[in-house]
Amino acid sequence: MTDRIHAMEEKLNRCRAALDAVETALDAFDDVQQDLADLEAYYGSDDWFSDLAADERGELPPDLLRGVLSQDAIYDLLEDADTLRKRMENDENPCG
Repeated sequence: MTDRIHAMEEKLNRCRAALDAVETALDAFDDVQQDLADLEAYYGSDDWFSDLAADERGELPPDLLRGVLSQDAIYDLLEDADTLRKRMENDENPCG
């Protein structure tokens, strides 16, 4: 009997930790929604093409991080965010 209680206590604690982690992650995801919208508006815009051209002409400081100017970084991020949103919608009611 004590073994069963111990096993169930471990399950309870593992589930609580997982749910807390998901809640924290969802809060963080909610907090970056405006950032995602800003990146979506920037990607492929006149500003983005202007910044990319400046980089290609060597006008940007060599130590400037420029992942946002790559062909895939923003696109992949936006696709991943969309996939996550769809997964959350599909998994909204796992018991029903």
